[in-house]
Amino acid sequence: MPAGRDHPAMAKPQTERYTNAMRYSAFERFERYRPDARLRRFKLISVRTLVPNLITLLALCAGLTAIRLAIEERLEWAVAAIVFAALLDGIDGRVARMLKGTSRFGAELDSLADFVNFGVAPALILYFWTLHDLGNAGWIAALVFAISTGLRLARFNVMSDDPNRPAWAGNFFTGMPAPAGAITVLLPIYLYFLGLPRLSPVAPVTLVYTLAIAFLMVSRLPVFSGKRVGKRIAPEMVLPVCVGVVLAFALLISYPWPMLTVGTVLYLMSLPFGPVSYREYQRKDAAAAAQASAPPPPPAQSRSQAELPPPSPPAPSPQPAADHASDPERPARLN
Repeated sequence: MPAGRDHPAMAKPQTERYTNAMRYSAFERFERYRPDARLRRFKLISVRTLVPNLITLLALCAGLTAIRLAIEERLEWAVAAIVFAALLDGIDGRVARMLKGTSRFGAELDSLADFVNFGVAPALILYFWTLHDLGNAGWIAALVFAISTGLRLARFNVMSDDPNRPAWAGNFFTGMPAPAGAITVLLPIYLYFLGLPRLSPVAPVTLVYTLAIAFLMVSRLPVFSGKRVGKRIAPEMVLPVCVGVVLAFALLISYPWPMLTVGTVLYLMSLPFGPVSYREYQRKDAAAAAQASAPPPPPAQSRSQAELPPPSPPAPSPQPAADHASDPERPARLN
């Protein structure tokens, strides 16, 4: 082999390594070692998931419009917008469950919309109507109501994820729900629209009433939820239910303030029945748990077995006598 020259068989691997190293530029080398070099495509969203969120956004628009109408002193339309938002809030969850379009995003959006619609908007409507006459005290009452609504919604989100809740707990809310609190707290305005004179004691009474509703919202009072009502209807009740729903909407549109006043009073009168029913469920659960933990009763004997005398203990078997004389290896002291 000539001196100073490498053999072709030895130079070939070095040339290939050098060529492979120069083949990839800096950017190509980065793309080579990426875990996912392909562009990610957005996942298509189903329409059945989008429809409940659109209803929630429509309710949010109604709540924000109610705030504007209250600032413009158009209280009748402002209250109507709150009622419309409450109706939309009552159907968006049912629509999501019917279409199987529930999602975590929809739940969070619903909570934020409820805070604006049933916390901020009613508080501002009451403040612009009469609470501003009390100065700072009226503003504090409005703040307390709005904050109580936010706390009520936060507690509902936490308790809904509790895996240890019994199945019957879904029939109850813990505290007055936010939509019901918003409709209920506007009762003084309903009475004012019915012709009740706006006297000087109206503002202090409204302040106390607003604080009372705020307390009911953050309390531990069991309240009927109504979520499991109307899932199944008997065939013979379809027509009466349809007629009743149409009649209720017709009366609400034709006579809104009497209907809202009567509905609010009936709802407040039904609150004491929630704890009674809740304790009844608790009592049944405690009885079932005590029955499950009790020891099982002894098996029952038949009459013929009970009349038989108890069996006598077996006699000891006689031990065979040992022939000591025939055993020469037995020690004499044992004989």
